[in-house]
Amino acid sequence: MVDEVKEEYYTVAFNIISNVGAAKSLVMEALYAAKEGEFKEAQEKLEESKQFFREGHKMHKSLIKREANGEQLQFSLILMHAEDQLMSVETVSLLVTEIIELYKLSK
Repeated sequence: MVDEVKEEYYTVAFNIISNVGAAKSLVMEALYAAKEGEFKEAQEKLEESKQFFREGHKMHKSLIKREANGEQLQFSLILMHAEDQLMSVETVSLLVTEIIELYKLSK
């Protein structure tokens, strides 16, 4: 039972990492497109990145709900890494969105 729970947590963590990693890649692609003046493409990339980010956030929220319902979650470096990735992608997304707006103003 303990191994099944641990495996489940790892699966959730890797799903978070995978989804937010895809989101981050798309955000950076959006930035590069905007830098070249391709603002429509940049916006499409940002929208696509949001879908991946939401999926990663949904997985994270499922763990928060479980803990809020009294389940004792095990500490895990991989889960901590997943949370770190989630937060950093959110920050990068906000900054890139602002940078894209600056690129628009300069064109």
